[in-house]
Amino acid sequence: MQKATFLALIRLADDHLILGHRLSEWCGHAPMLEEDLAMPNIALDLIGQARALYSYAGEIEAAGRDEDALAFGRIEREYQNLLICELENGDFAQTMLRQFYFASFMLLLWEQAQSSSNTTVAAIAAKAVKEAKYHRRHCGEWVIRLGDGTDESASRMQAACTVLEPYLAEFFHVDDVVLEMSENSILPDPLSLRAAWLADICEVLEVAKIAPPDLSHAHKGGRKGRHTEAMGHLLAKLQYMQRSFPNMKW
Repeated sequence: MQKATFLALIRLADDHLILGHRLSEWCGHAPMLEEDLAMPNIALDLIGQARALYSYAGEIEAAGRDEDALAFGRIEREYQNLLICELENGDFAQTMLRQFYFASFMLLLWEQAQSSSNTTVAAIAAKAVKEAKYHRRHCGEWVIRLGDGTDESASRMQAACTVLEPYLAEFFHVDDVVLEMSENSILPDPLSLRAAWLADICEVLEVAKIAPPDLSHAHKGGRKGRHTEAMGHLLAKLQYMQRSFPNMKW
């Protein structure tokens, strides 16, 4: 179970690190000052959650790798984040919709993980759930504002739906790692969250006048280390400092 726990933590940590990095790319480029502050703050929350997960994963692995080594010292195929997290940001509508989808899913996962049989996981979840509530509310409001806004904003939100839809079903990927975590009450089975997640996002999408997504088809591979072209370019930026100056001390 130790190996499965390590992999499960790494997957969640990779999701949060990669998506946090993507959001950080908006710093200084958001369409309004409020969002130029809000989006980097959400990114910091995600990276903070990634740090906690990487640190605990390193303890479990007991191979001498700390959070920095796990975050920055692996090759592309060793990352197991969801593909949706690594996609290029697109425009503001696409970024907000992606973050809403992700935050809604993670809020459900963290809520259940608060009662994890693993006390460290439960503690991480107890802190993360508060942040996920804010992320979900903030981004959900923007989805409504843009979807039910001008012709231009509605068109952009609809285009974002088209781009992101093929990546949503990967949220509910199930394999031996997931099953072992669920059977031992460490983390919930993502498939058990699907109905609640759909109900949550559809409530917002209905107000935003957007059709619910079709989850019958999906691009998958992130959990197996098979990534989109965007991932290599992202890691080139993310890992530049650590690759150029290994073991550097600040």
